[in-house]
Amino acid sequence: MKLNFSKKTSSKVVNRLKKKIRIRKVVSGTAERPRLCVFRSGAHIYAQIINDVTQTTVLSVSSLSAELKNGNKEAAKTVGKKIAEQAKAKGITAVVFDRNGFVYHGRVQALADGAREGGLNF
Repeated sequence: MKLNFSKKTSSKVVNRLKKKIRIRKVVSGTAERPRLCVFRSGAHIYAQIINDVTQTTVLSVSSLSAELKNGNKEAAKTVGKKIAEQAKAKGITAVVFDRNGFVYHGRVQALADGAREGGLNF
């Protein structure tokens, strides 16, 4: 995969996308063990469960809902619990965690902890 950036793209974004490519070379989701992908913006956090074999998003949850207005650690943990709850309803118990180039710290870690508390194995 080749990356093309404009001159205005910050070095932080470029470095995160390089990490993302290195991670995605190894991490892949299947039907038995789909990929739990996390995206963290400045205000919100998003989580998707993706089957890479069929290239489909099985389900997604974000902190955009009304009861999760701000994107802090508690909201991230709630998003993790919600995605685990919905995944168990669809029969998914084991996933592969994709931190999407973000450091496993803070909100990303809180989402992962919430998903583990909800019953997902990774």
